[in-house]
Amino acid sequence: MAIKITTAPTTENLCGKSHWWGFPDLPLEMEWPGRNIGSPEEELLTFICQIRLEDIAEFDAEGKLPHKGMLWFFARLDYFLGDWDAPCEGMGDWEEGTFKVLYAKECTELHTHKYYWEDGSPAVLDAEKIIFDTTDETDFGHKLLGMPAMTEGYENENEGMLSLLQVDEDERWHLRFFDCGTINFMLPIESLRQRDFSQASLCLHSS
Repeated sequence: MAIKITTAPTTENLCGKSHWWGFPDLPLEMEWPGRNIGSPEEELLTFICQIRLEDIAEFDAEGKLPHKGMLWFFARLDYFLGDWDAPCEGMGDWEEGTFKVLYAKECTELHTHKYYWEDGSPAVLDAEKIIFDTTDETDFGHKLLGMPAMTEGYENENEGMLSLLQVDEDERWHLRFFDCGTINFMLPIESLRQRDFSQASLCLHSS
């Protein structure tokens, strides 16, 4: 089984909670990942979501994920959100530096990292709350765990791997991955057992 992610707009304060888009709440020692940080060419990766791991415990009976702490997911998504002048990653595996998965065992002292455009407007989409449920491991949609929905016939390429997070297209956000696609943060099963999220990769699949 996989863990289904459904998102919904909210006026709730989501600081320190599971949420999609918005600003990331990171430990003091962690920075918002990107390239050329602190320089005029600074490029922050798009913050996708943070998962407070205690929220998914009841949906992860096998204990594949830790049930304490937080996971954060970032990727270079500006082009796929409609900024046609932004760098565009292609099909297949993305290169190092175009995505990042962060993990913290404790979430007691978090700092909200905020980023604004020159006109003072937030440089992020509005944060949405996350509702968790179970789903089949090869389903489409946003989900944790399971396998990519779009790689039927290529199972050998994913041997020994799990899809840590699948992000599907969503018209509400104008999010499209070419002609009907998904991105999957993949992680070796052994790395997941060792709680080593630094070994994650990212792959874009499209029909």
